Amino acid sequence: MNTFSLSGQIVDVVQRRIYPGTITVADGYIAAIKPDDAIKETNYILPGFIDAHIHIESSMLVPSEFARLATIHGTVATVSDPHEIANVLGIDGVRYMIENGKQVPFHFYFGAPSCVPATNFETSGATIDASGIEALFRDYQVHYLSEMMNFPGVLQQDPLVMDKIAIAKRYKKPIDGHAPGLRGKEAAKYIEAGISTDHECFTLEEALDKIRYGMKILIREGSAAKNYEALHPLIGTHPEHVMFCSDDKHPHELVDGHINLLVRRSIEKGYDVMDVLRAACYHPVQHYHLKTGLLQPGNSADFIVVDNLHDFNVQSTFIKGLLVAQDGQTKIERVPVSIVNQFNCHAKSPKDFAIKAEPGQLQVIQVIEGQLVTNKVLMDGLVQDGCFISDPSQDVLKIAVVNRYQDRPPAIGFINQFGLKKGAIASCIAHDSHNIICVGVTDEDICTAVNAVIQHKGGIAVAADGLAEALPLPIGGIMSGNDGCAVAKEYVVIDQLAKNLGTPLQAPFMTLSFMALLVIPSLKLSDKGLFDGSSFTFAPLVIA
Repeated sequence: MNTFSLSGQIVDVVQRRIYPGTITVADGYIAAIKPDDAIKETNYILPGFIDAHIHIESSMLVPSEFARLATIHGTVATVSDPHEIANVLGIDGVRYMIENGKQVPFHFYFGAPSCVPATNFETSGATIDASGIEALFRDYQVHYLSEMMNFPGVLQQDPLVMDKIAIAKRYKKPIDGHAPGLRGKEAAKYIEAGISTDHECFTLEEALDKIRYGMKILIREGSAAKNYEALHPLIGTHPEHVMFCSDDKHPHELVDGHINLLVRRSIEKGYDVMDVLRAACYHPVQHYHLKTGLLQPGNSADFIVVDNLHDFNVQSTFIKGLLVAQDGQTKIERVPVSIVNQFNCHAKSPKDFAIKAEPGQLQVIQVIEGQLVTNKVLMDGLVQDGCFISDPSQDVLKIAVVNRYQDRPPAIGFINQFGLKKGAIASCIAHDSHNIICVGVTDEDICTAVNAVIQHKGGIAVAADGLAEALPLPIGGIMSGNDGCAVAKEYVVIDQLAKNLGTPLQAPFMTLSFMALLVIPSLKLSDKGLFDGSSFTFAPLVIA
């Protein structure tokens, strides 16, 4: 039996108290906690942090590599929606994530993706129907029904949607929400269907409205969507209704920090330390019925040691009684990673991205920095040789989505406030179906960037002057099996290459990845065409 003891200031988030004491760990569990006023150690022992909603795939890392980075920052568990890989490979993709995650000491709580495909207005690689949802609960013991993005389907009582919700209820599983901007009676109806959380609130008023109807709010701070500044007052006014999440976290940002950064920011803003820590660890355990320990006798020995309760510098992280990270270094060994994928399109030519001009104004996607929502604006198009082309002087750039699952003509649109002055960037991380998405100044560079992604059967790429650099992501076209720190370094290089093309966006690739996310208003682009997320219908490119 592996037994050891550790002394320090015990942070009991369950009883909301701090006291000197010694914890004894035996065979992966907390055997005892003994208060002892004679202990003078000034380090603090507290439950590890939990990301209450994340897509592991957006880190571009497989779960085992994600764990090696996240534990450095005190994260011991994630409530993980494998929605991205499921849209590529279906239930086989979910199984891949579960099996890879089992190989390392970390608590991955995967959900059953509720919307595969996310909509019928795009081409995905797989479908998970109600019987598939039941199979995931029955055969793979997944922990919850992942975000129900089809909120119009809930409001309209769509039978296919309601069947999935009914199955989750039958298995007594929590149901996650996704309803940006939903307010009033519609929000109440959505919540009454059994949906208990939302991570898409981008205004305080919206969050308060949903709390009023009984919903838990996940305060999100990811690589693209950053809602913490809008929502942090909830920690003070409604502390029992909030949790922290990142949703999507790129690898270089995961190297720098995770939920610990939100804890630190919240303390800096003056919030009560127990309210903050309960959002970071206690509330996810309670809401999702997780087995992750909360530093109580009999719990799994999942805890961290920090130097103080202001900066929360993580000195060591323990999971199931194992030391998994210490002083900024992972103790988790790398594990073998297999390749799974579905990628069936072939190289394109520049003429594939030409689009004939029509009289009228272009309906243009307008990017909002730090948000997943976009605006819809009318702008004049630049015409050359009878075709609409990018106009970098007005920041009206061509955007294309290429079907990766079969050879089809690209869908073309235009985007504003992306800011490229030259070249193009492309990515096979394009929520939610993960077709290839590209924005660029010339058809030639757009084609070069897209073909770089096709060549590697997934990845991100930057092209300029006929040359391309790429970060291959061969697992599902969206993840790498390489060392997480190495992937992060490669990403930093290609991210800077993208920024060298002129974009002012903080996370251009992450922002680009959401321009195909049809369930987020207002205007997006799928492989089938321009889409109005507010009316949930296709939209014309040109308004006469």
